[in-house]
Amino acid sequence: MENLKNLVLSSAENDPDPLVIAGRKFSSRLFIGTGKFSSQELMGKAVKASCSEMVTVALRRIDLNQTIDGQDPVAHLDLNSIQLLPNTSGAKNAEEAIRLAILAREMGGGNWVKLEVTPDPVYLMPDPVETLRATESLVKDGFHVLPYIHADPVLALRLQDAGSSTVMPLGSPIGTNQGIRTKESLRIIIEQARVPVVVDAGLGMPSHVSDALEMGADAVLVNTAIAISKDPVKSAAAFALAAVAGREAFLYGLHGKSSAGDRWSKAEASSPLTGFLDS
Repeated sequence: MENLKNLVLSSAENDPDPLVIAGRKFSSRLFIGTGKFSSQELMGKAVKASCSEMVTVALRRIDLNQTIDGQDPVAHLDLNSIQLLPNTSGAKNAEEAIRLAILAREMGGGNWVKLEVTPDPVYLMPDPVETLRATESLVKDGFHVLPYIHADPVLALRLQDAGSSTVMPLGSPIGTNQGIRTKESLRIIIEQARVPVVVDAGLGMPSHVSDALEMGADAVLVNTAIAISKDPVKSAAAFALAAVAGREAFLYGLHGKSSAGDRWSKAEASSPLTGFLDS
């Protein structure tokens, strides 16, 4: 595990465009959610194995004033190295999300918030109108807002204009592990972005993480795929490796893809096929 941590740090140190959100620099481009684990202790071990420095916790599941014991997710996290990101999961409109964020800050949760406004309890799709309203209000109130959104390029720009610290478009619906089903829209969001783009939701395999980062996304958020895996600790390490591989591929890998997608401008042999045949 120490070797993996060193790999993540080394990759970040050599990155020409380091990941900075709201003034804080992050070495790992893998963010982790804390839901659905079979125990809080296992969650803590998985987070450590992932080398993640950004961990999101549902405000409805945490008491930031609670005495640390085995049931508090925060008790299993090293907050000296991790940025805790309270999220407004369960909020059905802007007012509920704003109230949750303010309550968390008053309880010591700080100014960081992952904004989730999901009026539909079945598919948990984000409400674009209420998300924009909440972002505008929370930014004015001093929050660093990281909003979860559909892969909507226009909304992404509006949120940046409102002062969001990132945009977090979904790859596919939360918890589905379907991978990136919104690729073409994500390409536009990444191309136009003035803040970091974090692909959030639906990433079910390490290859999905690599795919997102190879596209140029700045980071990814994974929860369900790790939490429900056969071995969350080893799974978290695999996702961490994939994040490094995806970023390195984006920076130093193959060139020649067309801006329209995963199509190559022409076929090229990996070995020369001329010259020696005629000698």
